Amino acid sequence: MNGAGNRILVLDLRDGLRPPSPAEARAIHRAQNLGYDQMMVLRPPRAAGTAAFVTIYNNDGSLAGACGNGTRCVADRLARESGAVSLAVETEAGVIACERLGPEAYRVDMGPPGLGWRDVPLAEAVADTSRVVLAWPAGDPIAALGPAATASMGNPHAAFFVPDLDAIDAAAWGSRIEVHPMFPEKVNVTFARIDAPDAVTAVVWERGVGLTLACGSAACATVVSGARLGVLRRRAAVRLPGGELMIEQGDDDRVLMTGPVEFEGEFVLEAALFEAAA
Repeated sequence: MNGAGNRILVLDLRDGLRPPSPAEARAIHRAQNLGYDQMMVLRPPRAAGTAAFVTIYNNDGSLAGACGNGTRCVADRLARESGAVSLAVETEAGVIACERLGPEAYRVDMGPPGLGWRDVPLAEAVADTSRVVLAWPAGDPIAALGPAATASMGNPHAAFFVPDLDAIDAAAWGSRIEVHPMFPEKVNVTFARIDAPDAVTAVVWERGVGLTLACGSAACATVVSGARLGVLRRRAAVRLPGGELMIEQGDDDRVLMTGPVEFEGEFVLEAALFEAAA
């Protein structure tokens, strides 16, 4: 599947099979037609009232705490199966409520952002997590980005608001910021250009993935951070290379994300796929 271009693989293991190892997750990603940004592994529900417990893998085999685009894809799979208009799934980041708005459109409640330095998390205390100064070598061009606006949406994010996206080497700079010592769990990196008070264009370097066509939690963190800095309203469209997401932070601070899903195909994983991962 894909959510606004974000490549999503939904692996249904609700029959009780064990989840894949990191090596097996990487093997799946390498298989023909199965390359993904995130793999959403469905397992039997743990919490009452939820449809499934979802474990989220990046394509390097590492685990992610949240994936908004992937959650919409999971919601589509489960809603079509059950006929439900609304449902909830559980992840390591908590329970996420999902609502079907149309044939291929869903809204998910991503919860409130984490804004404390321990919530992001950062390696050390800072007074203002919306303006985190990162140390770079003297004369390094990346320093021109200025402070990072950081937040957690179940996973760590750093956003940089820039006047010209074409002047940004998102892959080179994103890969460096991802592993900056200020981010002990690494970080998702967004470069964003303000187009209007309620519209922003963004490019995302996703930890454990690389450049991606879309990242739902990054879109949420971008609007949250833009509102904190006074450059965006709390309801804004985020335009990503793969499509557009509508993000709204309510008076209760919970962040709602609305966007599309698309079904691409269904496959059965053959045993031979995992021989190299054994």
